[in-house]
Amino acid sequence: MVGQLRSVVLDCPNPSELASFYEKLLGAERLPGDDETWVVIVANGTRLAFQLAPEYQPPTFPDPHGSQQFHLDVLVEDVEEAEPKALALGAKLVQKDNDDTFRVYSDPVGHTFCLVWLS
Repeated sequence: MVGQLRSVVLDCPNPSELASFYEKLLGAERLPGDDETWVVIVANGTRLAFQLAPEYQPPTFPDPHGSQQFHLDVLVEDVEEAEPKALALGAKLVQKDNDDTFRVYSDPVGHTFCLVWLS
């Protein structure tokens, strides 16, 4: 082993705004010491950081010629209860899956994430 994962970092045009979205989506806590270029939240022991990228361009999903680059899977008990809450926070539904175990959304700046549940 070389090391341990410390944080997942998302580029975005406004770190504080996107961190607020994920704080509410995940029930996370913001760590002290943020500024206009860097914000860190912790959800269930996992650090998620938001980094200013003034030239940020969101991924396109689905795009056969491009890549979503990464996505987060968010485990929920009941998607029918979780989905309206995520949409009210600013998420957008991108795709419902045919096997009915996950749905794909985008956050307010276009990063994809899935609501996943056990069937």
